[in-house]
Amino acid sequence: MQPLKNPASSIALRVATAMHQMGIEGLPRNYELVYEAYSGSNPDLVREFIALGKVKTQEALDALGRKYLPHHHEEAILARHNTKVRAEMSSFINLLNQEKSSLSDYGRLIGDASRVIGTEADLGNPELSRQIQALKAATEQRVAENSNVVKTVAEKSEQLAGVQREAEQVEQAKFVDPLTGMGSRRAFNKELAKIYVNPAMPLLCGLAVGEIDEFQKLADHLGPTVTERFIKQIAKVVKAVAGTDDLVCRFDGSRFGILFYTSDQDEISRIVNAVRAKLKATAVINAGSNGSLGPLTMSFGLCLSEQAPNAFDLMTCSERALGASKAAGGDTVTVYGAAEGNAYVPKDWLIYKPYVVN
Repeated sequence: MQPLKNPASSIALRVATAMHQMGIEGLPRNYELVYEAYSGSNPDLVREFIALGKVKTQEALDALGRKYLPHHHEEAILARHNTKVRAEMSSFINLLNQEKSSLSDYGRLIGDASRVIGTEADLGNPELSRQIQALKAATEQRVAENSNVVKTVAEKSEQLAGVQREAEQVEQAKFVDPLTGMGSRRAFNKELAKIYVNPAMPLLCGLAVGEIDEFQKLADHLGPTVTERFIKQIAKVVKAVAGTDDLVCRFDGSRFGILFYTSDQDEISRIVNAVRAKLKATAVINAGSNGSLGPLTMSFGLCLSEQAPNAFDLMTCSERALGASKAAGGDTVTVYGAAEGNAYVPKDWLIYKPYVVN
């Protein structure tokens, strides 16, 4: 069997060539940024990338990266947070030191007043009267200062809480697809790795990678703005049908991954075909002519954890199975693996036509 052409490899070659032609330094963050721009998964990113012009400075690329791929700029973000936290804590410590000094002065005043009051001096004694007045004034000042300290502490606490919230948002952004709000490829990979925490006994699961057939042609007909809404609608359908028991993430373009926490092939097939049936019932209209662009079909590649010894192979085999579905003309589901047994057979393919879900 001839090896299937991997669409991701084609994009990778285009990205490497484009970076060389544009003089973009081969940094990992630059590569992913250009990859995302060429894959077209985020129309806003594509538009802003093109708007940078022929000469794209590293500063401009990093500004774009901080907006759309924040996980590559974590060090700068964490450094900024660290600086803010240090400044707030330094200010807070200065406030406490001032409070400590003020309390020490107040304590000395109380001690002086106690010694005078402790004598048998006449209550009309000028020194006793002076001490009482001083103590009264100091006490009133302490009340005012305490109120200010409480207010300042509350403000500092809120500022530090704001820094913490920002840090948490940055952390969450690493695992969220900015267009659909669902999990990103990075979130998917993180969850996939958990399946093989114990390599000798991986969790039983199934992985499905799906992609809308002829997506690029549809995107050309719909235009970037409508395509963006189109992808969001696809994401809603896939997520709604798959439910909350399994993990659904968007990889790029119209490619989605579903991690099933079961290795029951019949159950996995049922859900996959329900997604396909739901999408087929979705009308796609040409934005220019208002005419129908035909049924919306989606191809899938499936692999069960029994057929893959590690997360990389599970993902790779599912991608290859998807490639086989696309090569077969689309609107197909391909299962990677042996027909019987749990042995890992890397070159055995099973292509089947799924049953129709009403």
